[in-house]
Amino acid sequence: MAAKRALTVGAGEEGSSWQLSVDADYRGVLVLVQILRVRCHVRARRSALKWLTRCFSSAQRRGWPVVTTKLLTAVDVAQLVRDVGLAGFVDGLIARMEETFRKWGELKVVPRVSFSYPWGVVEAMPASDSKFYAVKIVNGHPNNPARNLLTVAALGILADAETGYPLMVADATLLTAFRTGAACAVATKHLARRDSRVLGIIGTGAQSEFLCYAVSRVAPIEKVVFYDIDSLAMRKFEENIRALGFSTRAASSGREVAESADVLITATAARGKHRVVERGWLKPGAHVNAVGGDAPGKTELDPQILFEAKVVVELLEQAQVEGEIQNTGREAVYAELWEIVSGLKPGRVSESELTVFDSVGVAVEDWAALTYLYELASERGAGLDTDLLPSPPHPKNLFSILR
Repeated sequence: MAAKRALTVGAGEEGSSWQLSVDADYRGVLVLVQILRVRCHVRARRSALKWLTRCFSSAQRRGWPVVTTKLLTAVDVAQLVRDVGLAGFVDGLIARMEETFRKWGELKVVPRVSFSYPWGVVEAMPASDSKFYAVKIVNGHPNNPARNLLTVAALGILADAETGYPLMVADATLLTAFRTGAACAVATKHLARRDSRVLGIIGTGAQSEFLCYAVSRVAPIEKVVFYDIDSLAMRKFEENIRALGFSTRAASSGREVAESADVLITATAARGKHRVVERGWLKPGAHVNAVGGDAPGKTELDPQILFEAKVVVELLEQAQVEGEIQNTGREAVYAELWEIVSGLKPGRVSESELTVFDSVGVAVEDWAALTYLYELASERGAGLDTDLLPSPPHPKNLFSILR
């Protein structure tokens, strides 16, 4: 007879609990899981499911070797950020991002693979070093909010480069917003004036707060000026950014934002080649983080800005296809960001210099974010560890798991 295991879980009623004993049998586990889903509060349910995973994983029941994969939902990621603290999480990610750009030569770096449709784009973004392999699957669908869906949603996988086995599967939607902000923060640190106090943002969509907060961790930002064609997006942005302690001003146009900003972020979802910002609107010595131009035929800046500015990209090969420099060619590019971070080329050299970070988002940034998330989650026991892949008694006997 299989050994019995007892589990006591609070049912949510004061002073009450209930106990179940089940065989270490897979069908018994499934029944118990269904009961737990109905009977328990969230915390009790998650603890119980973790317990079940450890006790009853298919490989463990058969005495086979176990390779676990950490599963992290968006709820898990959000809770991890709260546990670490927003400032601590973002500061750590910025540091990891800068370190990653500094070790660029040790990484396998390739442009992302994308499939474009009339309604949006779906992309696969792989990157690796000798220890970790990461890939993110991400979409960009500007019309999704009309369906009450996010414009950008993503899933990340981190694997052991030596064995190929997945170490973590995680929601990467939040992580994409955080890593985009962290990359902009690294660029701002090296390219913006050190006395930059007014941050402007055009486009107050889902990632806007993440971008502004990350930049504020590397620059002495005192005020945020913002504009969007969507008044509801402006209202939610102002509420969120004020809660973070910033002074704010809602602008009546993108021009008003650009004329005010020491550091300007453009993060619109508009498709097509637009001129969201004209050259004459920018202050002397301004720095621009151009984030919204991230697909073929999708740009935001007056090309004259690029011809006059010190333009920095993440990966030239990808930026030529998807970035602002679609409109100018590679001749307008001064450097890739890793060259500046590693000291091969100087960043800002004068107070009056105009600088642009033409950010399209590259897989190396997701690699940095996923490895960072995995380390934090492992340290704090976040997520659910499970034997996601088959573990047959012999690696050449895969069919045996069907018997």
